[in-house]
Amino acid sequence: MKLQRHGAIACLALTAVLGLSACGSDNNEPAGASGSTAAADCATGTLNAQGSSAQKNAMAEWIKAYQQKCAGTTINYEPSGSGAGIQAFIAGTADFAGSDSALKPEEQPQADAKCVGGQALNLPMVIGPVAVVYNVNGANDLQFSPATLAKIFAGKVTKWDDPAIKADNPDAKLPSTAIQAVHRSDESGTTDNFTKYLSKTAEADWTLGNSKAWKAPGGVGAAKSDGVASKVKSTDGTISYVEWSYAENSDLKTAKIRNGNGEFVELTGDSAGKTIAGAKFEGQGNDLKMSIDYNTKEAGAYPIVLATYEIVCSKGLAADKLPLVKGLLGHAASAEGQKELVELGYAPLPETVRTKVEAAVKSLS
Repeated sequence: MKLQRHGAIACLALTAVLGLSACGSDNNEPAGASGSTAAADCATGTLNAQGSSAQKNAMAEWIKAYQQKCAGTTINYEPSGSGAGIQAFIAGTADFAGSDSALKPEEQPQADAKCVGGQALNLPMVIGPVAVVYNVNGANDLQFSPATLAKIFAGKVTKWDDPAIKADNPDAKLPSTAIQAVHRSDESGTTDNFTKYLSKTAEADWTLGNSKAWKAPGGVGAAKSDGVASKVKSTDGTISYVEWSYAENSDLKTAKIRNGNGEFVELTGDSAGKTIAGAKFEGQGNDLKMSIDYNTKEAGAYPIVLATYEIVCSKGLAADKLPLVKGLLGHAASAEGQKELVELGYAPLPETVRTKVEAAVKSLS
């Protein structure tokens, strides 16, 4: 089922009156059998958060779920971008931040300084698989190896019937149409993750490293994920990368991608989750920043995934904010909250990761 939700949540700030379950600051009770938080008194007050636009659909869904539970709490989430969210957290204008990547070494001490008696935690909350989408008249069910993708986006492969594409797709009907490789024109965590994938899996063909800003010559730029999806949807001969939720909402053709095991794997919640399940935790204690293996050899694993984080203080939250933060993020990390994301084009956190995140949220004080 593909859900058309973008129009309903395209505003910069997502504001709702929410009731939070299990939102007391001293709530340490375990989740129920379903993994969802137990009902409790609703907190009151206001939370202001901002950051990653890749997770804005997830935030909207969690807000909607809370509206159905109780009223009396106002929560604002502004999808301003990962960098802006982190800077707002550091400046003290955001109670927590959403980010497409964990805090950088130079950002960590600045963020820690805002957490009196504690530290800024990186909590993976949303798995946003990156879909390779295309619009080629007459071509369906395409699949790509990392090297072929690198050559396309580096401008080395310029026609759809190029031998490299034919080698990956021996049975496909490929026209001689010129390739229009679409990239984000604005700085983007999705671009950073996609170029990181190329640099880790196709070093010989992608020598530009990774960055939030697109560095390869040529191609066609489009602003924001909505702009990328719209460009591919409307233009024959295009290929691009975009968060899976946008590919689903725009009903775009999505390619299979070859993983380190040599399999061409379809993007599903399960196949993306297998890559996250194999990721390594680099942080200490409840700091759960992850290192993703883009060359995963896990059978059936889709390799291009990003984890979007919530950046939040382990200690030092204001007394009137703590119950709200624990309640909202506790729901997001619950089995119920993760299940709500499946039809939005996100992959739920693997249970081994989800339980760690849930425990980290409960430890906030």
